[in-house]
Amino acid sequence: MRKGFIFVAALVCVFTFAFNSTASAGDPQVYTKNELKTWDREKVASGVGVLAGKFSFSRNDAKESYVIKEIGWMTLLPGASIGMHKHADNEDAYIIIFGEGVFTDSEGKKTTVTGGDITIARAGDSHALENTGQVPLFFLDIVAKR
Repeated sequence: MRKGFIFVAALVCVFTFAFNSTASAGDPQVYTKNELKTWDREKVASGVGVLAGKFSFSRNDAKESYVIKEIGWMTLLPGASIGMHKHADNEDAYIIIFGEGVFTDSEGKKTTVTGGDITIARAGDSHALENTGQVPLFFLDIVAKR
């Protein structure tokens, strides 16, 4: 039941962003797991460890007309983190699928997050995420910009 709720919540967020997007004829509407692109990064925003990612597309190859600039399945291993960083002109949502972590907002407030939780950094906000659990932290990352 909980997995179903998480899946539906993730889809609602994706479609909310997607319906505000301007697609071009011929743009893919489905990205199968076998087609996803690996983009693993170390010490993201002065964080710790590796942020592993599997993306339909990333900010490096998103078309200018896309509202969603990046969407991917992300993994932080225990102890790994994404350091505090600011989103000057885009928004970044994390949809936590599984695991436990601590999300830090612009004001420095730390909040424990687990499967089913959603975070967002609006334009001008800062945020960070750390895996404080004993298992990998899995989440969807969606970056959007008008």
